[in-house]
Amino acid sequence: MAFPTTTLSGFARRAWPLAFAALLCAAGCAVGPDYRKPATAVPAAFKESAGWKAATPADTAARAPWWEIYTDPLLNELESQVALSNQGVLQAAANYEEARQLARSDRTAFLPEVSASGSANRSRSAGSGTIGNVYQGALQASWEPDIWGRIRRTTQADVATAQADSAELAAVELSVQSALAQDYIQLRVVDARKRLLSDAVVAYRRTLTISTNRYNAGVAAKSDVISAKTQLDDARAQLVEADVARAQLEHAIAVLLGKLPADFAIDARPTPIPPAPDVPAVIPSDLLERRPDIAQAERSMAVSNARVGIQTSAYFPAISLSGSDGYQGAPLHSLFSAPFRFWSLGGDISDALLDWGQRHDQVLAAKAAYQAEVANYRQTVLSAFQQVEDNLSTLRILSDEETIQRAAVDEAAEAARIALNEYNAGTVDYTTVATAQVTELNNRETLLGIQQTRLTSSVALVAALGGGWSTSSLPSPSDVMARTRRPPADKP
Repeated sequence: MAFPTTTLSGFARRAWPLAFAALLCAAGCAVGPDYRKPATAVPAAFKESAGWKAATPADTAARAPWWEIYTDPLLNELESQVALSNQGVLQAAANYEEARQLARSDRTAFLPEVSASGSANRSRSAGSGTIGNVYQGALQASWEPDIWGRIRRTTQADVATAQADSAELAAVELSVQSALAQDYIQLRVVDARKRLLSDAVVAYRRTLTISTNRYNAGVAAKSDVISAKTQLDDARAQLVEADVARAQLEHAIAVLLGKLPADFAIDARPTPIPPAPDVPAVIPSDLLERRPDIAQAERSMAVSNARVGIQTSAYFPAISLSGSDGYQGAPLHSLFSAPFRFWSLGGDISDALLDWGQRHDQVLAAKAAYQAEVANYRQTVLSAFQQVEDNLSTLRILSDEETIQRAAVDEAAEAARIALNEYNAGTVDYTTVATAQVTELNNRETLLGIQQTRLTSSVALVAALGGGWSTSSLPSPSDVMARTRRPPADKP
């Protein structure tokens, strides 16, 4: 609204625009420290990357969804549902939207607050007994110019909070995706173990038949038959136990997808376990830009830095401008004529003269909170490098162990075959056969365990490297302030 200036003196008419311009110029600065990302130690290379084969070409692998390196169509289909139906991801998305709307609301603090009021009163005077009506209508406006930058620092804090929540959303999504992939791999390993146990049950039934025939022929003891049947029943019990593990993994996958376990099932597929895929390489310095949890910690530092400025602004006086314009009088039909008009224009300034050190303590508390966020950021970076090194070493060491274990499986299988033939020929006792068969089964299960750990470690390595995410996906301040939520840069 425009306040009337017809009754102001010439000096007032000239002074008001000048004062207004002075306030705008003063509002160009903001007290408190400007944010600069603190340095953190970064190694030149990963210690455990020696001998590690990275996927080639890495740039192509990075552009596709990371789970496609496992070349499993069903896994691809399941992973595509995470962002749409996982409740943890949806909660994080709602948290980001809440923070974004709060940041948007900060813009109104830069603008004047305008309100309207009206009243109508009928009264009787005590002396004359006159009864009359009084009507009033007015517009009021008030504005607190952001001279010391308190509102700007608040906006900076809220925008950084929204960006941190966006990074948290990406971190939650990556965590759920990696958990889904690991559960799916374990489920397929259980399918492979069930196939292994089913083969063992067939082999043990054949051994039981041989023991029974030899016992009936009088060339074997009854204990051979009992031992063979015990061995068979033990394998059958393990097969049932595998069903329990599979059911629980299936239920876990259903919950990750936001579905009721009763309405979800994955068909058994006892195919051989594929080798662990090669993972796209990332140099250590890039890791700081690839991990959403590191980005979240960095944005939290920016929030705390802005809050130092907010607390520092309390040292300076609060200045506000206000004005009103309206009409008051009676009767109603003549209310909006000049004699009934009123207006006011003024300003207020206030400051605490003695606060007993409260503002100083609040600034120190804000600075301490910032230092805590710096420590959290550096610890997050250290943990990220640890996770990468852990999984690199696991994959490298288990690769050698798998090679050795495959040889052990072949040797155990040959020993079991020879022992069964010799037992059938009557040259060895049944204990030799049972020992050889159990050894073979144990070695095959050990190999499955190594393969499972390699595959799940490859998933953990992908997650530790950020899963193809980058800080370019963070919303810019203009994205945060947009009326509608814009999709991240790396998504359609």
